Amino acid sequence: MVTETARTAVLFPGQGSQTSGMAAVTATQRPDLLEQAREELGLDPFENIADGTHHAQPAIFCASLAHWKQAGSPAGEMLAGHSLGELAALVAGGALGAEEGLRLAVVRGRLMEDAAKLTPGGMLASLGGEEATVREIAARFELIVANENAPGQLVLSGPAEGLGEARKELRASGAKAIRLPVAGAFHSPLMAEAATAFRAALDSVEFSQPDRPVYSSTAAAPFDDAVRDRLSAALTEPVIWCQTLARMRDAGAQTFLETGPGDVLTGLVRRTLPDAEASSLAETEAEAVGA
Repeated sequence: MVTETARTAVLFPGQGSQTSGMAAVTATQRPDLLEQAREELGLDPFENIADGTHHAQPAIFCASLAHWKQAGSPAGEMLAGHSLGELAALVAGGALGAEEGLRLAVVRGRLMEDAAKLTPGGMLASLGGEEATVREIAARFELIVANENAPGQLVLSGPAEGLGEARKELRASGAKAIRLPVAGAFHSPLMAEAATAFRAALDSVEFSQPDRPVYSSTAAAPFDDAVRDRLSAALTEPVIWCQTLARMRDAGAQTFLETGPGDVLTGLVRRTLPDAEASSLAETEAEAVGA
């Protein structure tokens, strides 16, 4: 169990944070969500996670809440989720029921996968290099800076041809350029149809006022009464994670706790806010195994 400290921000990861042990944690901690996911999808999302966004997003949503429960359901003074992680953060903040959140994760994953099939694209991580140069290359090939994850880590999104050319240019400029294993140009205008359909799905879901601030990773501000608009717009708008972390720090967060799965966000916090305390359940478990 993780001990919560004063002025803590609890973080929930997005797609790409899967780990080998998250299915077992979900089966132990949230068997209800696992059963619901199997019913909604007609299969086990964890066993089929490599088959696409439609399976990956509900699997990670379930695992996030399972790991959070395993950590003792730490409340924190504020919450945030990276992209898909916003749904789990809203559940943890009491604004959304877990069952409804899982249904939204299933719909979100399906719509984004369908949009990717209609308008093929992808995402490209740029590591290192000058930010101005990365942005200039993105603009030249009509790509979107989809994720501002940490200093020196931007993710570009757009058509496959533009990503291929940008990858060459980025490497020539001295940056590392890595294609991400996702099927679509997420957080870009190519997801517009998915965003519209997701907004319609959100209308059928009841949201409550969260019991503590839950930060949107595309607005770098707490969700307000326009939560449905913000969640749907997040499919086409960039994740400004650096700004989100900075806003939480300005609001008093001293400790950033990632409950899992994985520890991707913990690394981003350490790069973005080197003076802040950052930890993850995954690190705690690793230390316990090595003890």
